Amino acid sequence: MMWLLYGLPAVTPHNMLIITINVIGITIELHYIALFLAYSVGAARRRVLLILVAEVAFVAAVAELVLNLAHTHTHRSMVVGILCVFFEAGMYAAPLSVMKMVIQTKSVEYMPLFLSLASLACGISWTAYALIKFDIYITIPNVLGVMFAVGQVILYAIYYKSTQKILEARKGKANQISMAEVVIDGKNGNATCSGAGNGHY
Repeated sequence: MMWLLYGLPAVTPHNMLIITINVIGITIELHYIALFLAYSVGAARRRVLLILVAEVAFVAAVAELVLNLAHTHTHRSMVVGILCVFFEAGMYAAPLSVMKMVIQTKSVEYMPLFLSLASLACGISWTAYALIKFDIYITIPNVLGVMFAVGQVILYAIYYKSTQKILEARKGKANQISMAEVVIDGKNGNATCSGAGNGHY
């Protein structure tokens, strides 16, 4: 929502593309939230509702303050732009915890390749757009996003083979456990039949 505020003509003129893509994004995300709220219960639902209300209130407060206290497009775009840089950098940095887990476990099973590639493509596209317009507030977070996405792809390439070995070992171990259960169940079945036979004779 901060990027939608940034794209408004009252804040940054001639940014219709920013408005369009963020309206689409907000619409999709609201559908995700609606589905979550429809199927969640109790504390989880209340927590998401509180976060949603807090986020809307925060953006509304920023819009109110910026539009009333900053009287030029330069000042308005600077204030909102800095906030956008902060939040989007945090969004792109969120997968760092997953990257740490990949290094520790030497497995990429919890870091989908297509998500990393999509993040990379998104970062490159918006970086190119920002450089064409020379918009520093769009450039900074998306350059960071490209760097993080490249790091994820490199980790995927490094640990792909070890991940396959881990998955194969886990599958083999699961098969061994299944076979052991079959043997144990078979023994129990034989013992029961033997006891029943003795009872009849």
